[in-house]
Amino acid sequence: MPDYLTAHRADLIRELTEWLRVPSVAGVPEHEIDVLRSANWLAGTLRRTGFPTVEVWDADGSPAVYAEWCAAPGAPTVLVYSHHDVRAAKDEEWKETAPFEPIERDGYVYGRGSSDAKGQVMAHVWGLRAHVDEAGAPAVNIKLLVEGEEETGSAGFSGLLESNRERLAADLVVFSDTLLWHRDHPAVCTSMRGMILAQLEVRGPLRDMHSGAVSGPAPNPLIELSRLIGSLHDEKGVITLPGFYDDVAEPTARRRAELAALPYSDEDWLERSATRSIGGEHGWTVLERLWLRPQAEVISLIGGDPIGPSRGAVPSQAEATLSIRIVPDQTPEAVADQLYRWAAETLSDRVDYEITVSAETGQKPYATPPDHPAVAALAAAMEDGFGTPAGRMGNAGGGPAEVLARMLEAPVVYFGTGLPEDRWHDSDERTAIDVLLAGAATLASFWPRLAKLPPAALAHPAR
Repeated sequence: MPDYLTAHRADLIRELTEWLRVPSVAGVPEHEIDVLRSANWLAGTLRRTGFPTVEVWDADGSPAVYAEWCAAPGAPTVLVYSHHDVRAAKDEEWKETAPFEPIERDGYVYGRGSSDAKGQVMAHVWGLRAHVDEAGAPAVNIKLLVEGEEETGSAGFSGLLESNRERLAADLVVFSDTLLWHRDHPAVCTSMRGMILAQLEVRGPLRDMHSGAVSGPAPNPLIELSRLIGSLHDEKGVITLPGFYDDVAEPTARRRAELAALPYSDEDWLERSATRSIGGEHGWTVLERLWLRPQAEVISLIGGDPIGPSRGAVPSQAEATLSIRIVPDQTPEAVADQLYRWAAETLSDRVDYEITVSAETGQKPYATPPDHPAVAALAAAMEDGFGTPAGRMGNAGGGPAEVLARMLEAPVVYFGTGLPEDRWHDSDERTAIDVLLAGAATLASFWPRLAKLPPAALAHPAR
């Protein structure tokens, strides 16, 4: 690890905790000003880092930060993507500290956004500072785009890219909103699933009715919705949407071998993921289920009187939220159609229903082109930063990687400093300080390695 990073460990923690105190919660009106404050905080930090151009772009109330430091003629141009907005937090469920009162404890920084994704942005900031401290100036041309609406689905992100396509032009995109496999066994992420988010509302009686008056003949939307949700997977974990697997590309033997090479045990996974047990689609390993196969989850289910005293009524409606993760060559549009067909074919005609697919639809899966030279350069840099060879992995979540690749006509590589045990979107979110430092050291090594590659080699074969 560069001596610069070791000497500035306390400064990294101080800056990160200062930023985490800004509650930049996406999609909540009372926090709209905080998202702007968060963007302005990052803009000031990037100016102090040395970026000659730093701007805050107004993106319909979700400000993004853009910066560029392009002073390396003939070297590749890299766009770093991340986000500074965070998920809402339930203060009463946090035990280590309040969500926006960050604290350092036992090698971790606790606070909302510490790992997803403000910590990842700070790894870039300090990695660049370490690199410049040694080299005097960036070895490559660096642009940053840190958006402010990722946690609500990046609905306006494609418009932001379209409006600024020329300024964002790059030979390579580094996508930094991802996980590592293990703090002791780093791996280069080379794929990301896509997703759609859907709301399903089932309607029974025209209003809530006293169960003693109508129980029996009245349709119960909770029962009908439960039956529908219960049929989402069969006994082997296979998703039952009609035609769901028709477009699922078969993973290559090479890709399966890469995942099989990662150190894995059920005991370690259960301890780090806190998932209690292991299920899913038969015939695939846990890592293949996470990164190579599609999945459908129910992330909320509500109806009746979930809070407060019961009224003893048959509810008039019940609602569920479905998160469906997709893989090549599935598309959000096709899966949405399959969802509509599944509900129409399965639900009783005694109830009415409505399905709403949200703005998050459009997050398509994306895989880095096989054998892209930037992957090898990043793997070598990770070995420098973490002190051990890097494997290959995927990312189970979604994000706008495919949109970046398509609209900027540039391949995407992934680098993040999150871990499965960092509790993203949960209470007591945290980031491991040693992993942040190793991530910064990785990036300090990556830029000069990348500078040795001609821009044309990076662009191929995406253009």
